[in-house]
Amino acid sequence: QVQLVESGGGLVQAGGSLRLSCAASGSIFRINAMGWYRQAPGKQRELVAAITWVSNTNYADSVKGRFTISRDNAKNMVYLQMDSLKPEDTAVYYCNANIRSGIYTSDYWGQGTQVTVSS
Repeated sequence: QVQLVESGGGLVQAGGSLRLSCAASGSIFRINAMGWYRQAPGKQRELVAAITWVSNTNYADSVKGRFTISRDNAKNMVYLQMDSLKPEDTAVYYCNANIRSGIYTSDYWGQGTQVTVSS
């Protein structure tokens, strides 16, 4: 059984910063790509940032230069540093990871953490 648990969401004023964390636990052989997605009310879930096993990264155009994704492979953690936050960043943020557990490789999701940016 593999579980992803996010933390670090909250309420912040525009221009502020938050750092999200996601911990993977359970029967993990290897974590491949990890990423953060978000879903605002009435909108589809979208990719915010992703990072490979060797820390190659990509970002949505809307967050480039403001958000930074990183990971700690020894701790099975992924982080999202969010700076210069805007009201349009308000959403539920979900952690995603492609994990090999035993002989199977699957995508796993966290339960989500709310980020609210006030203007």
